[in-house]
Amino acid sequence: MSTRVEIWTDINCPFCYLGKARFEAALAGFEHRDDVEVVHRSFELDPTLPADETGPVIPRIAAKYGIPVEQAAANERAIGAQAAELGLPYQSSGRDYGNSFDMHRLLHFALDQGKQDVLLDALYAGNFADPEPVFGDHERLVALAVRAGFDETDVRDVLADPDAYAAAVRQDEREAQQLGVTGVPFFVFDNKYAVSGAQPTEVFTQALTTAWNDRPTPLVQVSADDAPACGPDGCAV
Repeated sequence: MSTRVEIWTDINCPFCYLGKARFEAALAGFEHRDDVEVVHRSFELDPTLPADETGPVIPRIAAKYGIPVEQAAANERAIGAQAAELGLPYQSSGRDYGNSFDMHRLLHFALDQGKQDVLLDALYAGNFADPEPVFGDHERLVALAVRAGFDETDVRDVLADPDAYAAAVRQDEREAQQLGVTGVPFFVFDNKYAVSGAQPTEVFTQALTTAWNDRPTPLVQVSADDAPACGPDGCAV
């Protein structure tokens, strides 16, 4: 029986980028890593943002939190330093922000393809590592997905249909609301244990170990032979 880890994230979120790396470091050193199923779930930091609105992220952060632009820029540089410690590239200036709903739809498409993690890494790289803006441009999303190994026609079909995987995204967001999630990243282990934020790797190791040790144990058959019993097709006589 495997352990299931669900991770609510948003592409706009730099701490999701860092948290993924720290979690994966813990998973890489976990004895039972091959029996851990990881699923990425959708969470929009600002679901009210118009689809066509985008712009530089530093002035937006300054306005949102009521801080000077210089402080917002310094905060970005501090996040970049944390990323560097993890070996992650990070554009501390020049990044943009935008509506991430189409990205989340593509991530559900990628889940159906069995390559969700690959696309998530590509989207994170596009936003945090590449100088080219990633929001508000379907062509940019197509290019990132194709570079990650997805079929261009399939990706374009998903983006062209606003209903494709939209319900799956909204379902993730409803579940997050039911869980009381107010920020991301948010990790849920076997629907029982939660870790909030880009915690140190040791915290994720502890969560993996706790969830694994608390799994239901499989039934052990103690009788030597099958005895008469009834089932869906009736009773053997």
